[in-house]
Amino acid sequence: MPRYGLKTIALAAMHVVMGALLSTAAGAQDYPSKPITLIVPWPAGGSTDISMRAIADSASKVLGQPIVIDNKAGGGGTVGPATMAAAAKPDGYTISQIPITVFRLPLMQDVSWDPAKDFTYIVHLTGYTFGVTTSAESQFKSWKDVVEFAKANPGKVTYATPGAGTSLHIGMEQIAGMSGIKLTQVPFKGGAETNAAVLGQHTMLQADSTGWRPLVDAGKLRLLMVWTGSRSPNYPDVPTLKELGYPMVYDSPFGIAGPKGLDPKIVAKLHDAFKKAVEDPAVVATLAKYDMVPNYKNTEDYKKFVVEVTESERKVIETLGLAKK
Repeated sequence: MPRYGLKTIALAAMHVVMGALLSTAAGAQDYPSKPITLIVPWPAGGSTDISMRAIADSASKVLGQPIVIDNKAGGGGTVGPATMAAAAKPDGYTISQIPITVFRLPLMQDVSWDPAKDFTYIVHLTGYTFGVTTSAESQFKSWKDVVEFAKANPGKVTYATPGAGTSLHIGMEQIAGMSGIKLTQVPFKGGAETNAAVLGQHTMLQADSTGWRPLVDAGKLRLLMVWTGSRSPNYPDVPTLKELGYPMVYDSPFGIAGPKGLDPKIVAKLHDAFKKAVEDPAVVATLAKYDMVPNYKNTEDYKKFVVEVTESERKVIETLGLAKK
């Protein structure tokens, strides 16, 4: 075998490293050169899916490449991000919507991801209007009716949510605790299923985002409360949590992230495209249809927000006795 001097080997190694660096730089410079996959960790047809499709369509026009939606539902919105963290290359061609459950669930149980280490946070976008609905045929005409029935029938009031550990689950448990009642959660994968559950009276209540709006507008579901800071302009007669005596606002804000190790230049391009998207009048109109208000945060502010929200969630989870042992 031929013998190579240390100098020759060192030069060869340097060329390999330089080549890789140049290739990465070129990749970031040319990005994107093919379609981007955006994971939406909820079923198709719900309020998140519809709003994310509108945002993605607008951002794709800025980027010059299609953004393809990949619905990966389950785990209260964590299956999609967890799949990305475990398997996606940090090349900017796989990104995901990041619901707040990504930060909350690790506080409640063992999971496969670390929210502080396994994601590259890109941009914060918006939040939800949450509400509690019941069938139009239900005996519950107001939230007061629910509380009175639940006090007389502990644990018999069932409510559908898009998953254990979601803001809807945690919020309902906080409301129950403050009311001195016991409610029974029935978790599903997303809004289409929770709509079907309450519509068919398989559960007495539904706690979810505004995927229920068409059914409320059609008179098939009754909206008992909203969890926003002020009343919804679409439902001015429906009280907020605060008006009902619960000092809370729940809007479960969300953003976009990629797997860890994403090139900062690619992050900047994605950030700019999605920022323009949430400023797009067509997107703003779609968000307004589902009572979602743009809540933009740049990359650095989003990173700080992740730290802050994780700590605030830790306190809530510990107070409810839901923290993992």
